[in-house]
Amino acid sequence: MITITTTSALQDFCTRAAAHDFVTVDTEFLRERTYYAQLCLIQLAVPGEAEEDAVLVDTMAEGLDLAPLHALFADPSVVKVFHAARQDLEIFYHLSGAIPAPLFDTQVAAMVCGFGEQVGYETLVRKICNAGLDKSSRFTDWSRRPLSDKQQAYALADVTHLRDIYLHLSRQLHESGRAGWLEEELAILTSPDTYVTLPQDAWKRVKTRSNSPRFLAVVRALAELREHLAQTRNVPRSRIFKDDVILELAATRPTQAEDLAKSRLLQREARKGDVAEAILAAVNAAMALPKDALPQVEEIRERRQGQESLADLLRVMLKAKAEETGVAQKLIATSSDLDDIAAGADEGCPVLRGWRRDVFGEDAIRLREGRIALSANGEKIRIVEL
Repeated sequence: MITITTTSALQDFCTRAAAHDFVTVDTEFLRERTYYAQLCLIQLAVPGEAEEDAVLVDTMAEGLDLAPLHALFADPSVVKVFHAARQDLEIFYHLSGAIPAPLFDTQVAAMVCGFGEQVGYETLVRKICNAGLDKSSRFTDWSRRPLSDKQQAYALADVTHLRDIYLHLSRQLHESGRAGWLEEELAILTSPDTYVTLPQDAWKRVKTRSNSPRFLAVVRALAELREHLAQTRNVPRSRIFKDDVILELAATRPTQAEDLAKSRLLQREARKGDVAEAILAAVNAAMALPKDALPQVEEIRERRQGQESLADLLRVMLKAKAEETGVAQKLIATSSDLDDIAAGADEGCPVLRGWRRDVFGEDAIRLREGRIALSANGEKIRIVEL
């Protein structure tokens, strides 16, 4: 096994990699103690059986500059192959301000090719490569050095088998005419917006049971504060305070330090000092907002009689379409997509765009409008024109 610890060695590998059609990539990182992932190791492989065709890059090596790798990631002639790429891409985006491109995600491709929903790497290795993986090093602390031979072999296996998986799935996509489907799916992964969390938008991830604009204003203010503190201190959000604290404080709306002391959930260190002052300031600011500055809550659509039944019919048709095409149901449409179609809320619905519309969306509209019906022939569901 070859471990790269110098910029010159990394440059040599990246120069050789640039002569190939693709390079497979994986990372090992830690995130339990930080807001931003701590990159500990990068695995890279190019086509070939030689030892130097698959390497480990020790990102913790003193003086190592990743600039050669960033240049390779920007090379339009080399496809960058990942499995379940989102977290890896987030790391590289924050390191360089750019997303590796062109991109191929084998997890997404496998869903398009009929391997099921969010299929794991180990499953693809077994089904495509007819091999097994030793997962005993899965819970390694990748920041500790030195890494054992077993740990290094485990890490390297994440990119060596990936070469054959990529070739298999790429070939299957082109033979089925679905390569364009994958490109549509990768649009979210290749958008920088996917990896930027603006503090003012953080409240949208907090699950609430209340739609009260004033309640949501406090949630918004506290979530923004937490995100800002977590980012600037590079600590997990939960180290500042958890979601249940936000909901509690949005309900109790403390205005002074004595009120914070009564909180059941707020950690002791957050009840005093600058964090406590910031919490009280955020709550007071939210309470002082005029009505027209409060969060605008999307009105819940009242279901007309029969919408539930139509949504159930759409679910039956979705299952039939998924079996017919060999594509995972959740990749075609989600339950909320089906509910939106049943309610006539077509605007912005993903299933009514691109390949999804061809596979399912057009017939979903025709079913809603009564132009087609579903018929059962044994266990097989078919569409009947009316």
